[in-house]
Amino acid sequence: MRIGELAATVGVTTRTVRHYHHLGLLPEPERHANSYRNYTLRHAVVLARIRRLTELGLGLAEVRDVLAEDAGKDLVEVLTELDEDLARQEAEIRDRRARLRTLLDAGELPADGPVSPELAPLLAGLPASDSPMAAKDREILTLLDTGAPAEVRERLLTALRGTLGSPENLDRAKEAYALLDGLADAGPGDPRVADAARALAACIPPELVPEADMDQDAPFLRAFYADFAPAQAEAIRRALRIVTEERT
Repeated sequence: MRIGELAATVGVTTRTVRHYHHLGLLPEPERHANSYRNYTLRHAVVLARIRRLTELGLGLAEVRDVLAEDAGKDLVEVLTELDEDLARQEAEIRDRRARLRTLLDAGELPADGPVSPELAPLLAGLPASDSPMAAKDREILTLLDTGAPAEVRERLLTALRGTLGSPENLDRAKEAYALLDGLADAGPGDPRVADAARALAACIPPELVPEADMDQDAPFLRAFYADFAPAQAEAIRRALRIVTEERT
């Protein structure tokens, strides 16, 4: 058989056959005088086995182990591991579908979604959605929801539930957003920075601020402050200091 005939017999492409040659999975027959390779039934049997194993979900490195005469793992062990891996994938897919269903059942998704089902209703409750500062707040909350450690994320969500559950707190947040929006074109020495800092500090749950002094030169904080106008960044720094000092 020529390579095209071999590939057609097993139901793969000639490119796949050459790839398996390159990886050492399928032995290459010697070329004849006419420069063509002549494949035997044995090549077709091995190629068919490779196809069956890959269709089960085995990676090519695992297929090599199965095919090797001195394999460290026999086929039963490899397939058992594959079955366990597929079971984990099934559990993950069920969990992802449950999360998607929760988001879809919640109705209208936030513009900055998808977010976790726990954060979605909290974002919907944030005031002043047309405020540039409120939009930044949403972005930061979404980032933390995605990348923060589980304990930090849970502390954030608990604090937000308490803050957004009070009309008085919502009014304070609207005031803070308005004051910070007003500093968009101001410098850090603007006298309005002090009022904005105090208003913002009144909105920050103390449990969200680390008890130890924060490293203001940490990469995340540098990127965080750089995303704001100079006066806004200064107001946020002062607000964090106020919360820290009042707690102690």
